[in-house]
Amino acid sequence: MDAEGTAHPKCRKCARVCGFHIRVSPSRGGPSAILRRVYFAQLLFPDFSLILCGYLVCRYTALDRTVWEQVESLVYYFLFPVLLFQSIVRTPLDLGAASSLIAAGLLLGLSGIALAYSLPWLPWLGKQIDRREHAGSAQVAFRFNSYIALALAERLAGAQGLLMIAVLIGVCVPLLNVGAVWPMARHGNVGFVRALVRNPLIIATALGMTANLVGFRVPEFMDPTLNRIGAASLALGLLAAGAGMKFATLAQQKALTTGLLVIRHLLLPLAGWGWAMVLRLDAAQTTILLTFSALPTASSCYVLAARMGYNGAYVAGLVTLSTLLGVLSLPFALGLLR
Repeated sequence: MDAEGTAHPKCRKCARVCGFHIRVSPSRGGPSAILRRVYFAQLLFPDFSLILCGYLVCRYTALDRTVWEQVESLVYYFLFPVLLFQSIVRTPLDLGAASSLIAAGLLLGLSGIALAYSLPWLPWLGKQIDRREHAGSAQVAFRFNSYIALALAERLAGAQGLLMIAVLIGVCVPLLNVGAVWPMARHGNVGFVRALVRNPLIIATALGMTANLVGFRVPEFMDPTLNRIGAASLALGLLAAGAGMKFATLAQQKALTTGLLVIRHLLLPLAGWGWAMVLRLDAAQTTILLTFSALPTASSCYVLAARMGYNGAYVAGLVTLSTLLGVLSLPFALGLLR
């Protein structure tokens, strides 16, 4: 389909009738490129504005850090686990039909984890990176904002795109959550298994996957309640990230900041394109995978780092920068289709 939802009778890339080829950015410059950036900016603006609101409220009202620490606990222990469970349970996991796309998503996730973990070991960069800061912030390089993913997939590819991105979210969230917790547990001298079984995000992920695989579905009358809990989780998580943000911490870790954001917004889109070529994904799957690869990082990175005793202010700054960089990385990734 094109940007307006008109089906193409024949897909030149896959040489068959797919009805689903998406024409993304016919030219590098001109009005279409500007409009795409404006569209992505509009899509990311709500997240950025909530972060800014949290920052201003914490700095200039009576709702200081003491209040926001309680908000973080609410999001971490209740709201976000409920959101994770609901998102995974309602994702249709047709593992056979989408095997190539699932493989590409998992390989992309593993690529991001490997790149993020490797930063302290790079000879030209490792000496400039604080190992504890790296343990708390490595997750920024490979986690993603699932709600922006869903909004983009529906806009670019309609119902089928929404289904494909939902499958990617369902299979990748467990892997990436484990990848996020592992360095923090290891560096904090906490047993990895112990950290996993006590982490509410991991528990919610495991329960959601189990429920999905056995065919459990949330009763319809519960959906409105769970949807509101999910909305509260996202809004309060972003507000808490803004409240915890300190810009000075970004300047103190320039090498780590640069490395993590380059992985998230440059190397992962390139890796996504590479895996799509290796696994011979069709045009629609490639578009969704590239969109998935270039998303801003998850807003819950901040809450996870802060609740596990790491530098939440630094991670909050990274979340903010990643949200802004999404305006550039998303059109860059989709431009790789040409």
